[in-house]
Amino acid sequence: MDQRVWSFYAPVYEKAMRADRKLYEFMYRRIPQVIEGQEVLEIATGPGLLAKHVADAAKRMVATDYAEGMIREAKKGTFPDNLTFEVADAAALPYADNSFDAVLIANALHVMPDPEAALREIRRVLRPGGILIAPNFVGHKKGAVSRVWSGILQLAGISFAHQWSEEGYLDFLRRNGWQVQYHKLLPARIALAYVECTDKVPKSR
Repeated sequence: MDQRVWSFYAPVYEKAMRADRKLYEFMYRRIPQVIEGQEVLEIATGPGLLAKHVADAAKRMVATDYAEGMIREAKKGTFPDNLTFEVADAAALPYADNSFDAVLIANALHVMPDPEAALREIRRVLRPGGILIAPNFVGHKKGAVSRVWSGILQLAGISFAHQWSEEGYLDFLRRNGWQVQYHKLLPARIALAYVECTDKVPKSR
């Protein structure tokens, strides 16, 4: 999707997500437990909402987005000193191999034309034994509310390159070499599958 679309909607994106606050409340509780004391990369941070709530638990967190407008929004307000925001493309991350203990990518793989490329880059920058936290919307057309909200987003120029079911999304991760360690389906306007994974083929240290 064109960076200009995301940059255009950056100032209102956070407000649009407030209706799904229960999803975020779960992640605000869960993710700090998973990333405690670790060096963390977030991909597709958007306006930085999730990063600002969980970064305190990390040793260091770098939150990225490929839309400059989103990063401008993310840098507004207050946030932990160990958190930095940077522009970066998920398919060509500007970080060295084995740079992070955990990678977080929330609600982004389904809008990427080549999510496999992002997963390859995530594997590259993760250290041996690292964890991928990849919550993602699933079942976009399942139920009236989901169909209506999906239609609104598409009218706004936000399209879904992939429309997985919960099991379809888990299978997608498995086919791309990830071992699902934990998952939970969270109901919302569009249901969200919260997933934590490790590499099926562990890297040598």
